[in-house]
Amino acid sequence: MTILKDSEKEVKENGTIEERTEVLRGEQRVIGAELQFFFNSKVKVDTYMNYTRPQLAILLEPIKKAFLDAKSRGVKLRYVTEITKDNISACKELMMIVDELRHLDAIKGNFMVSESEYLAPIVLFEKGKVASQIIYSNLKEIVEHQQYTFDTFWSKAIPAQEKIREIEEGVATIRTSLLEDQDEIIKEIKRLNNSANNLSICSAFGGMQMSYDYFFDSYKRIVDIYRKGKGDGVRWILNIDKDSIELVKLFLESGIQVRHIKEMLPMNFGVSDKQVALTIEKMEGGKMSQSFLISNDPSYVNHFNSFFEQLWKGGVDAAGKIRAFEQGVEPEFLEVITDHQIAGQILADLAKSVKKEALYLLPNDKGMLRAERLGVIDYLIHASLDGAKVKIICPLSSENADVVKRIHSNAAEGIKILNGSNSLYGIFIVDGEKFFRAELREPDAIEFSDAIGFTIYSNSRRSVESFKSVFELLWNERTLNEELKRAHKMQREFIDIAAHELRTPIQPILALTDTLYSHTNDPEQAKSLEVIKRNAKRLMRLSNDILDVTRIEGKSLELNEEEFNLKDVILDAMNDISVLREFLDKKNIKLSYNPQDILIQADKERITQVVSNLLDNAVKFINKAKGGTVTIEIEKKTITRGRIERQSKVRDNIVVVNIKDDGPGIDPEVMPKLFSKFVSTSFTGTGLGLFISKSIVEAHGGDMWAGNNADGKGATFTFSLPIRPP
Repeated sequence: MTILKDSEKEVKENGTIEERTEVLRGEQRVIGAELQFFFNSKVKVDTYMNYTRPQLAILLEPIKKAFLDAKSRGVKLRYVTEITKDNISACKELMMIVDELRHLDAIKGNFMVSESEYLAPIVLFEKGKVASQIIYSNLKEIVEHQQYTFDTFWSKAIPAQEKIREIEEGVATIRTSLLEDQDEIIKEIKRLNNSANNLSICSAFGGMQMSYDYFFDSYKRIVDIYRKGKGDGVRWILNIDKDSIELVKLFLESGIQVRHIKEMLPMNFGVSDKQVALTIEKMEGGKMSQSFLISNDPSYVNHFNSFFEQLWKGGVDAAGKIRAFEQGVEPEFLEVITDHQIAGQILADLAKSVKKEALYLLPNDKGMLRAERLGVIDYLIHASLDGAKVKIICPLSSENADVVKRIHSNAAEGIKILNGSNSLYGIFIVDGEKFFRAELREPDAIEFSDAIGFTIYSNSRRSVESFKSVFELLWNERTLNEELKRAHKMQREFIDIAAHELRTPIQPILALTDTLYSHTNDPEQAKSLEVIKRNAKRLMRLSNDILDVTRIEGKSLELNEEEFNLKDVILDAMNDISVLREFLDKKNIKLSYNPQDILIQADKERITQVVSNLLDNAVKFINKAKGGTVTIEIEKKTITRGRIERQSKVRDNIVVVNIKDDGPGIDPEVMPKLFSKFVSTSFTGTGLGLFISKSIVEAHGGDMWAGNNADGKGATFTFSLPIRPP
């Protein structure tokens, strides 16, 4: 094998090294490429390999020597792999060679990246076998992207010493993992329950049904421990309704403590003093969730325990809630106030009646000025001087700075004010006994009666406790801010993983549906299979859209550029859409296009996605009964831009694609945010298509825009792409 020096590499006429991406075949060329890669590295070599590769790095002498030689030259070596019982010896030896070795579960691919090159052996999980092919690239964009990928994996990996200790000594490390196998989920949650002395659960009724079917015995064990004076037992929070009463009674009879809350969270979780398990699935009808996130990270455990305590404090005793259902007990009163002058008087009287505590959420900065004009602020100052505790959440600005200053100077520490965000409503809670809620209708109004809309006044204990819980959650928001950020990041990662895994079962569903469809002679069965197939495709599009949005927002959208004829893409997209049900169901609909050859260098699959999406939108808005025409036009253009440093002009060739329909046009209210996420005037779709399409075009260096047609009929969507020389 020959190692090339820098002076012997292929160079361009200007002396720079030739950029290239290629696939090398044959074991000797693969090994040669790896040795050359190590030889070329001057600063670092980052390696990401599955569990079969550490043995090869140790046993294959040329590769081992390449690692050692690079290290002797001061090259920093980082290595990520999956450490198992089978490769632990090789990993220990590898730890003596590289600067740092880390473990990551379920590694699927293999690649290495240096400061200037990228290598990816094409091998699955064949132990001791050298890859037969390897991908090489020194293209800057690829190297930078793979470096970002490695750094992402590196940040998620744990030190090798921790994994080795876990394998050899059985000492658990801090870990957060997503479980998607039902048997594994049941086993892990039972293990969590059986090792816990207390358990706090917040779930929908479906989660309680599922838990009764799978985990009820493990709850009884914790309750028995609690009855013997150890732990806090099992506590459960849910929204109790008539359908859930019988099961809630059963839980109460078994010794489980249950409380009712009005507004459920968009997730279900259970947390002990050691672990937390959560899912965003509703588990309707007691169905087992398809995925659970399990973590023993103390920061997560502490966060969800703290979160549960806040919800528990605001909950209503389940026995009382059940009695209310069974006896038809209603709150003392709940009034909807339509007279805004009366509403203002009620608010002032409430402020005047404060004895122990007042909680006041103001919807905007001017809300404090309106409250002052009603006399509410003066009443609260007097109450605070008499010993009442007053908390105010209000957006702070120059508008209300003088009022805030007056409060602080007169009430000292008796009134605490927190800077809040603008809200659609205001809340006032007095002594934990009464609450007043008013919708904000005119944010800039001076008078209170002119500003408010829908208003509720009540002394319902359950309602008061619910609103008080909301207020306290908002009050504690700042102290929980960092934990909430981490929870948000975890949720995003979960959605990303879920979207990836969502696609896994869809393809076999489609394939099996096609097979069944081709073998059935029953019209009713065929119709049902068409429904399954149509909805599976919608689910596939949804998961693809979610993944695309995640890649776009994470700046990891990859483009596989090639030279192709734009005409072929447009014709294929027209053929595809012309056989869809939505197209066939509409009468007198026409697709118009005058084909012309235009070669471009771009990602063919992504540009096809853009064209198909725009055609689909155009067809969607064509009147079903009257029909219409969708016209596709393309043209080459040349734009001129100045280059300041040379005081000259540069001429760029672009292709412009117009897709015009004669439907109802674009709603003026939608136009300013047309290419934003989740924007749609249709009852179908997710509102992600235009956002994704524009992002794809912009990633190619192009642009996308839209407008209603001058004749008042329909709209035209346009995008441009640069025409790069092949």
